[in-house]
Amino acid sequence: MDLSDFREEYSAKGLHRKDLADHPLDQFEQWFAQAVELKLHEPNAMSLATVDANGCPLLRTVLLKYFDREGFLFFTNYESRKAAQIAANPQVSLLFPWITLERQVIVQGRAEKISTAESLRYFTSRPRESQLGAWVSAQSSVISSRKFLMQKLSELKEKFSHGEIPLPSFWGGYRVIPESIEFWQGGPARIHDRFLYTRDGQNWSIDRLSP
Repeated sequence: MDLSDFREEYSAKGLHRKDLADHPLDQFEQWFAQAVELKLHEPNAMSLATVDANGCPLLRTVLLKYFDREGFLFFTNYESRKAAQIAANPQVSLLFPWITLERQVIVQGRAEKISTAESLRYFTSRPRESQLGAWVSAQSSVISSRKFLMQKLSELKEKFSHGEIPLPSFWGGYRVIPESIEFWQGGPARIHDRFLYTRDGQNWSIDRLSP
């Protein structure tokens, strides 16, 4: 299928250096707030890239659950394929594809496990069904059928029918500590605006990149 005629002309007003925050997480917060205000579908959905032992990249979508100046938090099974790849090589990349806003944000950094206390704090805030889901799935493992999962879910509902559901030892969060963050704003005639924040000790340098 020839897709060469699939072409959109970006009409945004552009992104200017004078309008950027000094810290990339402050800039991210501004853009994220705008995405929420405009009711983008799941603005916290982000693509997470890792690499395996052979250097082959793997990409999947996860949900951002918290961010501050320290980094970006997501949660997963610590025995999953992504977790195994992070353990071998903690350098990862995140992509926020806010296409409706003609924007994308690209993060490169290092993923680190957060504390059990932090993971527990988030786990207890989840709906009970989501807590059970964390227990049910041996993420990335091969299973015989969906029926197997539903049977396991039924068993766990019975097991945890009374009282609180405990935090699984194999489940928790990662914080991606950014080393660089690029803000991309679409522009007319493919003259896009790109600004790259790069960590410089405790500070950040900002460079404009050619589109």
